[in-house]
Amino acid sequence: MPALRTYDYAVVRVVPRVERGEFFNAGVIVSCAADRYLAARIELDETLLAALAPQVDPAPIRAALDAIPLVCAGGPAAGAIGQLSVRERFHWLVAPRSTVVQTSPVHSGRTADLVVALEQLMQRLVRRC
Repeated sequence: MPALRTYDYAVVRVVPRVERGEFFNAGVIVSCAADRYLAARIELDETLLAALAPQVDPAPIRAALDAIPLVCAGGPAAGAIGQLSVRERFHWLVAPRSTVVQTSPVHSGRTADLVVALEQLMQRLVRRC
C-alpha cells in the first residue's frame, strides 16, 4: 500500500459583490511540501455568477482565476511570483484578500495520490452534481 502524504488545500471562492459577502466555490488549490507539489483546478460556473450578480463582467474574474494554475506551475509564465518556492507560492495564493477572488482557510488532508485528492476535492466542494 502506498504511503499516505499529508497535504494542505484551500477552496477558491468567487465573491462577485464583496460588500455582500456572498460567494460560490470555483476551484481548489492543493499543496504537499514533502513532494514539492502545488496544483489547482478551476471551474468557473458563469451561469451561477450571472444569477448571483448579473451586472458583473465574468472576463476579469476568469482572468484572475486562470492565473492561479499558472502560479502553481511556477516559472516565467507566472511572473515574479513564479520564481518563489512551492511553499511560498502556496502561501501567496491563500493569503487573505478583499477581492472578487478569495480562498477559504487552509485545511489539511492525507492521501496516497495527490492528483486523485485534488479531483475528489473538486467533486465534493466545487461541482454541482
